[in-house]
Amino acid sequence: MADLHVRDLVSTHGDELELVSIGEDAGLANVVTVSHVQKPGLAMAGFLNHVVPERLQVFGRTEINYLAQLEPKRVRETLGAYFGFKVCGVIVTRNLTPSEDFLALAAEHQTPVLRTRYSSQEFTERVSRILEAHFARRTTMHGVLMDVYGVGVLLLGKSSIGKSECALDLILQGHRLVADDIVELQRTAQGTINGRSSEITKYYMEIRGLGIINIKEMFGIGSIRDRKKVHLVVRLVDWDEDTEYDRMGLDEANYNILGVELPMVKIPVRPGRNLTAIVEVAARNHLLKLEGYHAAQEFQKRLMERIADADMDLDLDIEESE
Repeated sequence: MADLHVRDLVSTHGDELELVSIGEDAGLANVVTVSHVQKPGLAMAGFLNHVVPERLQVFGRTEINYLAQLEPKRVRETLGAYFGFKVCGVIVTRNLTPSEDFLALAAEHQTPVLRTRYSSQEFTERVSRILEAHFARRTTMHGVLMDVYGVGVLLLGKSSIGKSECALDLILQGHRLVADDIVELQRTAQGTINGRSSEITKYYMEIRGLGIINIKEMFGIGSIRDRKKVHLVVRLVDWDEDTEYDRMGLDEANYNILGVELPMVKIPVRPGRNLTAIVEVAARNHLLKLEGYHAAQEFQKRLMERIADADMDLDLDIEESE
């Protein structure tokens, strides 16, 4: 997770947030380290222990009007104590204009002052999405990420087990590649995992014996996606005759990525197995589960009902024979 300097926020997202500097450039190197912004209303009323200087500070109509009603001496005292915390940056919303004392004290304490036309609520919503994305937890994994029937399927397994070959076959069936070999994963504020390719390997795939191919150029724009939420983990493992694999689907497993538990299916690999079809069915089965239908549980329920009926018939036969 890289540091986010105020100048980087302006240069990268200034147009989107409609940010304009109205103070001195001093302080643009300040670092934002928290993904949530702060409204300094309590601080303006004297409750300075609530100030979190690492958070962007949003001054709206309420704060600016409140300061305008105070005596000049009180304004300087309040703002002097507030800016003394070395807050990383101030955003003034609705294109409001703060006082000269406000700008002078901010410059004195190396705090940049920016202005946007958005209301406090709208600006907070927009900048929060940017900050949450920047500070989200990230990791990289060796695997393949595919969009199969709208389900983000993360294929995992040891090197050379056939992940890329399975993914290539899925692409030939009309599904879409997100990332091959290196999958960059990010946990969102909503507790979901999003995946994408690294910029180096984007659209490329390595097929042993064939080399590097460009999926976008070979199959068209409809064969790729830039990013996708991960819904299901499919782990490919070598077939072991001594291992008892789940044949019912009642023993559901999870795979933890950045603290998020994702449903996982383990598929043993051996010559002759159609991995592509199995992955497609796994994706469809996941969609059915999301809709409330669990085939294995329904089958078990039907089986238990049949056993119960058979026991009842047996009891009746015994009673009649007596």
